[in-house]
Amino acid sequence: MKEKPILSIVTPTTGKYSDYWLEQLLKVKGNVEFVLVYYPNIPIRPVDDPRVKILTSPYKGEMMQRFVGLLNASGEYVLALDDDDFVHPDVEELTKNYFHKFPESWVLRLKKENIDFKDEERIKKEWNAIPDVNQLEVCQKTPENPYPYQQGNYTGLLEIPVAPLDKNLDIQYILWPLGERKDNFGYHFENFNNIVWKNELVQKALPDLSQATKVLGAITWIPSTGFDRLLGLFVQAKFFEKDAIIGHWMPKPEQIRYIDKPAALKPPRFHVVSDVLLVKYFPQYGYLWNLFFSKLYGVPRTIGKAVKWKLIKK
Repeated sequence: MKEKPILSIVTPTTGKYSDYWLEQLLKVKGNVEFVLVYYPNIPIRPVDDPRVKILTSPYKGEMMQRFVGLLNASGEYVLALDDDDFVHPDVEELTKNYFHKFPESWVLRLKKENIDFKDEERIKKEWNAIPDVNQLEVCQKTPENPYPYQQGNYTGLLEIPVAPLDKNLDIQYILWPLGERKDNFGYHFENFNNIVWKNELVQKALPDLSQATKVLGAITWIPSTGFDRLLGLFVQAKFFEKDAIIGHWMPKPEQIRYIDKPAALKPPRFHVVSDVLLVKYFPQYGYLWNLFFSKLYGVPRTIGKAVKWKLIKK
């Protein structure tokens, strides 16, 4: 009987990833599976590695690809990764050691370094050794140092609270949507990608998320929307406990290399579509309503970018 993977790394792709990216991905050691998800009617690049599972989603679109990949992730823990970002080859060992020490944690937030897509030397630099989690102290927010992550003032495992979803709806985001949002200050997080999650929680959340999409007809092709923030907040909302510590944030050196590109090179994303799903399924959380209204008024700008993007592609 095949041993259950410790970690599943799930990636939606069009198959246009570089040979170097695939080579580095397959250098990840240990009991790990790689789930690559294509959309229909595009050529699939074969990969000669028994750890690789290649799937095709029934519909085009990042949301559906990610959903299918996560639904088929069989690891005890899961990590969502884009096909131009890099993860440390010892991430499976880190995951195993961390959750052995903190079995009640939902997440392990990996230390991420944003690297310009043109900085090939930095992208290909040798990885530094990951600190031993058993030797790291646990760092907490204190009145004297309320935001240690902002100054980089932590060298241990920084406690991460659940997103403060129970905050009240702030009327200013309806009347003055261009104002700066403040209810999201802190070192909780909203996203799902580049974070190791306990897969048991993800698998319990996915059917509910599928039901939530019925407001849009079905979980089919929802073009130019994002799944990252949607799922990150959806899981936290489903299992929300006020002020709960849900995991820890790793210190330097980095375990994720996020390849950053100028906004003009990134496809447009109608994140407000994802926010609709959040407030539909969890209308009791003012934090989600604040998010929705603060992003709603950016839709015209996104439409303009989408039109420009199509003209450039043509």
